[in-house]
Amino acid sequence: MTRRSTPQRGMTLIEVLLAMTILAFISMLTFQAIDGLRRSREGVERIADRFREGRMAMARMTRELQGAYLSAHAPIDDTLRVSKTTFTGKPGSPAAHLHFTAMSHRRLAKDAKESDQEEISYFGSDDPDKSSVTDLARRQANIVDEDPERGGRVDVLATNIDLFDLEYFDPVTARWVDEWDSESVVEEKGRLPRAVKIVLVLNDGVRNSASSGRGTIRLVTKVQVPTQDVLSFALR
Repeated sequence: MTRRSTPQRGMTLIEVLLAMTILAFISMLTFQAIDGLRRSREGVERIADRFREGRMAMARMTRELQGAYLSAHAPIDDTLRVSKTTFTGKPGSPAAHLHFTAMSHRRLAKDAKESDQEEISYFGSDDPDKSSVTDLARRQANIVDEDPERGGRVDVLATNIDLFDLEYFDPVTARWVDEWDSESVVEEKGRLPRAVKIVLVLNDGVRNSASSGRGTIRLVTKVQVPTQDVLSFALR
């Protein structure tokens, strides 16, 4: 007696489509999970880079402001003046402006005929490649000349800033002010602030939980200005 073999039943078209749908759904979930991890890692790295950029900018401004000075040395005939020292700060939006002379220059070339004196400026500058983006710029000139607000080289200290604000502590009035002019006829004439408060706010920071946009990174520090007396040793 021979047995009849039972014919094996194949998958129907509906079953094939259902299996493909399940496989596609699982693949999509796996891709989203991997992509989420990748974007999360990139976000952490980007935020770390922004913090690093902000801290480096603050550290550089701190070092340079600590070297700020004023000099009373001038020729009898003012038309023969070839250099002038200053400390002039004005508020602005989104960035304040500051021009000053400092003994903070680092000579990089061995035979360069340079001293430790330099002119420095901080100000906001529009990003040429991105509209509505402001960068924090720094101007530096190795030679102190008669125009402390011009010449030298301009570099970017921090990109895409939301705010750069400066306040100056007046030791005479014991108050913080948002403007300083060492060349004014009254008030701060021939004087430096005791300290400078720096507020730097960077855009594109931590993601805002209330929206899909990015928040900001806020950095604040106070810098003591050690040299308070105007340099005049050659006049004594």
